[in-house]
Parts: sequence; structure tokens; C-alpha cells
Amino acid sequence: MNDKINLEQLPKEDLFGPGNVGCKGCGAAIAGRQAMKVLGERTMVTIPASCMATLGGNNRTTTWKVPFYHTLFEIAPAVSSGIRAALEIQGIKDVNVISWGGDAGSADIGFQSLTGAAERDEDIIHVCYDNEMYMNTGGQTSSQTPKWAITTNGSLGKPTNKKNMLKIMEAHGIGYVASASIAFPADLMAKFKKASSRKGFSYIHILAPCFKGWGIPAEQTVEFARKAVDSGLWELYEVEDGVKTRTYEPKLTPVSEYLVPQKRFAKLTTQETEGIQQQISTYYGKAGE
Repeated sequence: MNDKINLEQLPKEDLFGPGNVGCKGCGAAIAGRQAMKVLGERTMVTIPASCMATLGGNNRTTTWKVPFYHTLFEIAPAVSSGIRAALEIQGIKDVNVISWGGDAGSADIGFQSLTGAAERDEDIIHVCYDNEMYMNTGGQTSSQTPKWAITTNGSLGKPTNKKNMLKIMEAHGIGYVASASIAFPADLMAKFKKASSRKGFSYIHILAPCFKGWGIPAEQTVEFARKAVDSGLWELYEVEDGVKTRTYEPKLTPVSEYLVPQKRFAKLTTQETEGIQQQISTYYGKAGE
């Protein structure tokens, strides 16, 4: 695991967290709190319509202790690009500019502005906090919903695979792409530290479970985020200037320990589970063991 962050030496103050209106055990809120520990107060954040936008506050109250802009669904990276341009005109260079979207605001509805900002190599960080459903609007299927998962508009389970956003963003040729998980805070924070120290566009994709959509106990949000990684279903890695490095070697626990307890996979058959296990074993070079 990336060990460049000492959790005991982090600032005690939370720039995001206390006072948010997220659900108990909200993966998105955990991700925001962890990231802000290293991004610091010299940060400006844009967030499109999403759980993360509403749980941080609205109207005249907010839990954010940095400038926070609630944008339209499609345009958070574009707004961040404008903020960066305005800062540069004023000669202000020591500010992190972040666009922070969910599944829809990153992979689907907001993808046009995301791909444009990446293609222009804007000096911003885009974060996709991925709960694998459109939870702000009721738990509908997104392109980030994994195959077989049940959603509120897909009672039979999704028939297609999850879109690989990390590969798509890597294909833009940007300098830094990384996956992260709320269950591995030191790894997550180290990646934000690295992204914020670089010029140009960076993309970080965080697995941030939603217990309501996944059908798990609220107090087990972090546990299931960890199970996803240790089963090999969520790989922790970074691609820096085209070079991929896995930042954590998973234990490769049985995928059934992660999938079966979740109500969203209630219709997953034993044969389908075994097929997923075979894919993971092949990917990590463990087939036949």
C-alpha cells in the first residue's frame, strides 16, 4: 500500500464532515472528509447535482470550510476550468481546484465536460465518487452499476458490464489517473496529495458504497468497501505518466463474501458468482490454484 501519509500527523480540523446531512455511514461523506484532510484550506470545489452536493448544505448553510459551488449536472469540470483560468489571471497559483461528481456527474450526464477538460489538460482534479447507482434520485441504474446488480428501475439485475471509467480517462493521455477506496484512507490521501502536487489534469475514482442502494447495514459501509478491494473486484492502482502501479495487493478473498450479503445481488446465481470468481482469478494470475 502507498505509505506516504501518516494518519497520526494529519490536521485535526475537518474541512468537510461535521454537520453534513448525509445518511449514517455515507460513503460519499467519508470520501470527502478523507480527501480534504490533505487538500487543505487552499482548495475550491465544484460539485454537480448529487448526494454530495446536497449533503454538504444548501442555501445559506454549508459544512464545507472551503469555497464550494453547486453546479448544474453537466458542467462541474467546465466550471472548475473557469475557476482555474480566473485564478491564473490574478496570478494565484497555490489553490487546488477540484470538480467532484457522482456516477451521473462524471460517467454519464457530466461526461462531456469531463472529457473536454481532460483533453485540454486543465490544471484541475476531477473526482468520481462511485456508489454504483444514481442514489440522489432513487437508486436507478448508471453506467457504473456492476453487472447483475438490482436497481430501482432494473428489478432483474443489470445485464451489461460496468463502464471502465479509469481506462477511459487513462486513454486521454493525462498525467495522473488513480483508483481509491474509503476503506484505505492512507492510500486515498496519498493519491490526492500526489494529484495536487502535479500540474495538469488528474482523475481519481473512489469506491464509496451507499448502504441503502447496496442493501447492507449502515455500519458496514467501510467493511464492504474493504471487501471489494480484498476480493480483487476493486483494484487499487495509479497510472502516473503512463506507468501503472498497483498500490495494494489484495488478499483475493472469495468474491462471494462481498457479493452474496448485498441485497442488490439477490438474483445472482451460484454459476454467475463462480464466473466472476474465475474472471478475478484469471486477472490476478491465480487461475487453477
